[in-house]
Amino acid sequence: MQKLLSIAAVGLLSLAGYAVVAGEADSGLKVGDSPAAFNVLDCSGPSEGTSLCYRCKYGARPTVAIFTREINDDVVSLVQQIDEQVGENQDKKLSAFVVLLTDDPDANQPKLKKLATDKGIKNVPLTVFDGVAGPPEYKLAEGAAVTVLMWNKSNVKVNKGFEEAKLSKDDVTTVAKNTSKILN
Repeated sequence: MQKLLSIAAVGLLSLAGYAVVAGEADSGLKVGDSPAAFNVLDCSGPSEGTSLCYRCKYGARPTVAIFTREINDDVVSLVQQIDEQVGENQDKKLSAFVVLLTDDPDANQPKLKKLATDKGIKNVPLTVFDGVAGPPEYKLAEGAAVTVLMWNKSNVKVNKGFEEAKLSKDDVTTVAKNTSKILN
């Protein structure tokens, strides 16, 4: 009996290790899921100042969606690298957008606009979503500071979630390189 309990305990610990690895968090739509429509307020993109659905606007195009509850240097670095990828892959119609999840969209709108200008972010609209939980259909984990979803033809191909303050420079580089998984 004790041997059986030990085996069960090892199995549970293995599963727990699978859910969160090296600062990663289980957050967001799963690979194979289809992303749903939701509205954001565009702060720096082509539709600046208006509410729209980038999921709808981009349709079946390869798309990177970065959901974040904080803007820090690592998130800015990730956005800059994704912005570069979008610029380099315009022929493949790569698209992206950032969604700041906040309870105060009005206060964050000018901050995002300034960030885009100061950091030269040209290809990735910075947007706000009213509510830190995010769109309910996306199942963003409460403990995830950043969730990156990549899809093509309405099919999620990449899902990376990161706990607060756990998005390293290596993570940023790896996530940016993952755009190759969604290019046609």
